[in-house]
Amino acid sequence: MTLAAHHEQLRDAVRRYARERLAPNAARWDREKVFPREEVAGLGAMGLYGISIPEAQGGAGMDCTALALACEEIAAGDGATCTIIMVTNLVANILQGYGNEAQKKEFLAPLAQGKLLGAFCLTEPHAGSDAAAITTRAERSGGHYVLNGVKQFITSGKNADIAVVFAVTDKKQGKRGVSAFVVPTSTPGYKVARVEDKTGQRASDTAQILLEDCKLPAASLLGEEGRGYRIALANLETGRINVAAQATGMARAALECALAYAAERQSMGKPLIGHQAVNFRLADMATGVEASRQLYLHAARLRDAGMP
Repeated sequence: MTLAAHHEQLRDAVRRYARERLAPNAARWDREKVFPREEVAGLGAMGLYGISIPEAQGGAGMDCTALALACEEIAAGDGATCTIIMVTNLVANILQGYGNEAQKKEFLAPLAQGKLLGAFCLTEPHAGSDAAAITTRAERSGGHYVLNGVKQFITSGKNADIAVVFAVTDKKQGKRGVSAFVVPTSTPGYKVARVEDKTGQRASDTAQILLEDCKLPAASLLGEEGRGYRIALANLETGRINVAAQATGMARAALECALAYAAERQSMGKPLIGHQAVNFRLADMATGVEASRQLYLHAARLRDAGMP
């Protein structure tokens, strides 16, 4: 599957950045749990916070295929940085698809321009990512909504500037009673309860968020009441393509390390790569990486064509 010229240019630019700015620091960031703020900002300056957002709204004006390619390249440098960028693009796409003009002006444009980071607050301790089972409540009080609940495993929950939060506005309606809100993380009542201690991707903070009487203007509602379930599912589909691209990038980086080691390490008087048994394993790895790439590109192109 060949790439269009603009896709190749994007891929090559992100690959250079990842090799120069991400890969040399990735192990230290993970070991020391360092949030790569400067490098993430650099990706934002390249237009990678809103790759598929129209240029008129501050984005790069590209497509799902471009975003997936960028995710592979970023992940090959550092998987945690890729996670941060993926979630911010997820938030941007939600604002693009469901935000009104005022919300797009206030939140989408600066996010797509690389000035804001986003978080996606769906998962809860007892509901997981099942949007129909969440218990966080949003109660209307005059010209405001008041949110109360707990969100779990929230990427960039500590470092993000804005969050898309899902909450129940009408319990009797089940999944049709779930709504979505755009919440600046500086809002009183948005509290970071803890940052999880993980076994990997420690440069990307994964937080538990408490919403305690978090008071929002009614204008914070995305779309209409009851649209939250649809918003969550529609955007998670594209997100899964990017996760596949991320996994491909990390696998490719592992293959590159294996190839370098096999060419350097001597065994029985010759490099490991000179042994047929080692070559078979490397060939299997290369085949798996390429198959993964073609599969995520195929999925992305279906998405770009408006197909399932």
